[in-house]
Amino acid sequence: MKLNLGTQDDGMCSPQGPGPVSFPASHPVKNLHIYFSTRVASRFTARLLALILLVFTAGIAFAQNAGQTVELIRVIGNRRIPKETILARLFTHQGDQYDPVSIERDFNSLWNTGYFENLRIEREDSEKGVILNVYVTEKPTIREINYKGNNSVSNSDILDRFKKEKVSLSVESQYDPTKVKRAEAVIRTLLAEHGHQFATITTTIKTIPPASVQVNFNIKEGPTVKVGNIRFTGNTHVSSLLLRRAMANLKPVGIPYSIFFENLFPKTFDSSKLEEDSERVRQAYRDKGYANAAVEEPHTQIRDEGGLNFFTFRPNTGKRVDILMPIEEGARYRLGSITFTGNKAVSNVKALRATFALKDGDWFSATAMQKGLESLKKAYGQLGYINFAGIPEPKFDDVNHTVSLNIDIDEGKPFYVSRIEFTGNTTTRDKVIRRELMLEEGQVYNSNLWEYSLLRLNQLEYFEPLKVDQDSEAHQDTEAGTVDLLLKVKEKGKNSIGLNGGISGLSGAFLGVNYQTNNFLGLGETLSLQGNLGNVSRQFLFGFTQPYFRNRPINFGFQVFDTKQDYNSAKNYQATTGQSVNLTAAQQSLTQNYNQASRGFNFSLSYPLKRHNFQSFGLTYSFADSNITAFSTASSTYFQTIAFRSGIQGSNALVGIQNSSASFTYRLNTVNNPMKPRTGKEYTAAFQFAGIGGNLRYFTPAVAYKSYRSMHYLQPRADGRNVLAFRAQLAYIQGFGGDVAPPNNRFFSGGENDLRGFDIRGATPYGYIPNRVNIQLTNPDGTCVPRDVTNPQLNQCLQVPIPVYGIVSIGGDTHFSSNTEYRIPVAGPVEFDFFEDFGIDAVTNRGQLKQSPEGFASLTAPLYGCPVYNNGSCQGGIPGSEVGFVRNIHPVEGTNFVPRMSVGGQISVLMPIINAPFRLYYAYNPLRLYERPFCNSVLSTGKNMSCSAQLITRDMFPPGGAGDYTYSEVMAGYGAQNLFREPRKTFRLTVSTTF
Repeated sequence: MKLNLGTQDDGMCSPQGPGPVSFPASHPVKNLHIYFSTRVASRFTARLLALILLVFTAGIAFAQNAGQTVELIRVIGNRRIPKETILARLFTHQGDQYDPVSIERDFNSLWNTGYFENLRIEREDSEKGVILNVYVTEKPTIREINYKGNNSVSNSDILDRFKKEKVSLSVESQYDPTKVKRAEAVIRTLLAEHGHQFATITTTIKTIPPASVQVNFNIKEGPTVKVGNIRFTGNTHVSSLLLRRAMANLKPVGIPYSIFFENLFPKTFDSSKLEEDSERVRQAYRDKGYANAAVEEPHTQIRDEGGLNFFTFRPNTGKRVDILMPIEEGARYRLGSITFTGNKAVSNVKALRATFALKDGDWFSATAMQKGLESLKKAYGQLGYINFAGIPEPKFDDVNHTVSLNIDIDEGKPFYVSRIEFTGNTTTRDKVIRRELMLEEGQVYNSNLWEYSLLRLNQLEYFEPLKVDQDSEAHQDTEAGTVDLLLKVKEKGKNSIGLNGGISGLSGAFLGVNYQTNNFLGLGETLSLQGNLGNVSRQFLFGFTQPYFRNRPINFGFQVFDTKQDYNSAKNYQATTGQSVNLTAAQQSLTQNYNQASRGFNFSLSYPLKRHNFQSFGLTYSFADSNITAFSTASSTYFQTIAFRSGIQGSNALVGIQNSSASFTYRLNTVNNPMKPRTGKEYTAAFQFAGIGGNLRYFTPAVAYKSYRSMHYLQPRADGRNVLAFRAQLAYIQGFGGDVAPPNNRFFSGGENDLRGFDIRGATPYGYIPNRVNIQLTNPDGTCVPRDVTNPQLNQCLQVPIPVYGIVSIGGDTHFSSNTEYRIPVAGPVEFDFFEDFGIDAVTNRGQLKQSPEGFASLTAPLYGCPVYNNGSCQGGIPGSEVGFVRNIHPVEGTNFVPRMSVGGQISVLMPIINAPFRLYYAYNPLRLYERPFCNSVLSTGKNMSCSAQLITRDMFPPGGAGDYTYSEVMAGYGAQNLFREPRKTFRLTVSTTF
């Protein structure tokens, strides 16, 4: 690379510096010699002679080039870089006067671009002037970059680190050895963070004609270096275990706070993280009162790992780095006092002191003091003092071992909100956003209210999650004392149209369509249409909600619905597990099996409490007209005899069931996002009252609590990746005015919505209900005794009515349940959860299981048995009042007040089209019902048999072989001791959410 200002054969300078000056032969300079001796000349004289020589040389150059113009500029050797781009970098242009100084500037301008591997500018004289030939050799283009031998980090990890460290090495960029060396250093640092401090990187460059190269990074990671022993010296008063726990980066992986299982797996050693852990150890001391504790430079020592691998039983070949941290504890201090100076706007010192949790005399804690300063800044921010600053000035008393702090406050000036503007709301109107804000223009700026405003917007689910530090800007006008707020939102899709289907314990196998818009016309209104068809349920729903009715903060909505639900334990079990339940006819007749069809509507109103904008009071009126169809004797008897509709019994009690109710609700909700909550709490208290018209009378008080907390492993942390979620519910139901609560409105747990390891509505108390069952009188050979002996071909068999006790799931009048989930995001919409479900449904008010007089009379009025039959008809029999029926329904002993629990894990995938998560979960039930109860003492004193066996006697059957055989069959079918056994484990796929 050189710059030639003479002929093509004469050189002037190179990129290493200027060379000898040459002049054209047509203008020779002869006998130009200047001599001087430094021994006789002064320093001033030497400088003067050099200046004269420079001026003289420049004069000669100017004289020889005067009048010469640049006729043409040629670019020679360029391949990828256009000629125009190179000429644009030159200060000299065609037609300009030829100037060697300008040519030198042109040379430097081109060389500094970094595009060229070699560069020279040569002058060629012509008749019309001077021709400049710019010879360039471009740097080769990187055609391919390969990483070989990187096992602990992926190529994408390397590229991400290049982006973070701003290493501009990529395919199609120009090859630069300096950038390659920089890339080697970044890769070496990345490998060191993953425990490969001894990694070596060799880069080979392969030429790809005509002007490209291939860059190969050959990586030898070497042995994995993990953290070995972590020891401390000088820690007299604080245990090494506590200090090791404070090290977030290099401490071993294990079960936190388990003592014996905290150090299970060592982490890879990263020297860059050691300084951070040293500071955390010092902070742990300062939180214990050792305000002047110091952690000296840690000492590290590398050694071979040694020993046998626990899993392979082979010698370990890795490296270990033992860490030794010298500590100077110093004295332990208590907090003396906290005083304030500079507090002009807030003169109440007690109010300022209340922002600090530490009391005078407590052990000093640096973390508690920092939190106090943050609370103090937040308190001032609520008054508009955006630029508040509080500087703590400690004063140590080494005699009494106390430290007092004086907070030097710089309040600044209060700021007022000048303007609030929004960007990104292409559909949502400004007024919809503005009405959710708790700040108004002209109001004193309150940082706390601004945070709450964004929380309210997040609860709407109109936008992507908003964060104060990322999505809002505050532009201050210091002179005017105002602040302009800019909120940047990104709207979500407001319309959801989907086809969904799957398996659910409540709906069975189902297929459905739904349409919902949660921001109709950009006004914040919600319109929804839904239809589901399943083998155990059917649902059609239309709803509309207006959050601001007539421009007032009144949430108004209504729904119209038409539903049908099967309550068949055997069918639900088969739908969710794919396995059939083989029950005998006798068993099927004694199990719960019915469906309920309902249609109706509801209206709801809610109004926020003015001073507490996250609290609201709501009122809902609902009307439903239902019909129940019973498919088993137990269900038929249960609904037709229980006193939930005064004066109506029998089959008439199952039609025209009108439920007219009003619900009053109080809610406090600070949950940040209804679909993917991470923080916040929700308290709900409700009271439902049925009896405003209709023919049902009952009331139901209920309370519920939810909380969500961001977690870092097992520690709550605001920036934690995981979420700890908890829900608890307590409810009670009771009828009044002589009626009991409707049987289908009582509480039944089980299923994916509460107790995941149990069948839908299967975790419930069971009860004995009197029944009248007809059975065939059968001969010992299996043929039935015909009603008409003369014509047995009619296949009309003689029926014997017998008294039995059916077993029905009666539900509880009191319900409590809790759910705990530890949610771990995996990737995108995929999430893994650990869960624990607990629930109990109990009968606490047995008066709510009474049978109506008419219903019980329908069981005691008929005769039971067939002691004698004549001409195909039974004669005699035992009156129902004498068979031993006990009035009202009694819980089966051992099934009431039984706690249930499920623990397990689940994978959930939130599908955007279906708008509900697919969940695949496994649940184990450590608490479940497994009972073989004797007959209740209130019903009978018998042992080792069912209550039905106490009612059935041999006298109810005619004498002879047919009577003996039928009696034995009846005792085998109805007299056997019952067994209540709930599943030990469950593996299930469902489409729903728990909470």
